[in-house]
Amino acid sequence: MTPDTVMMIGRHALEMTLLLAAPMLLAALVIGLLVGVVQAATQINEMTLSFIPKVLGMAAVLLLAGPWMLKEMVGYTRQLIESIPSLVG
Repeated sequence: MTPDTVMMIGRHALEMTLLLAAPMLLAALVIGLLVGVVQAATQINEMTLSFIPKVLGMAAVLLLAGPWMLKEMVGYTRQLIESIPSLVG
């Protein structure tokens, strides 16, 4: 296995990680920003007011994007397993 092949596998793994994590992270970012604005406007500083909406929002995103994320993960894993013979030989 050449160093270029290892770099290609690593790069593809990082891209897949970012692709799969992006919907959840963006949902948490947007919800956290909105809750932070509301807390700043109302001067209510309660930690559960920012935690519970994030959990609910991320659960909603997981319900909506979960099938797509699973399809991408299975496709990547299948591609990686199918490429083993060419990597070894």
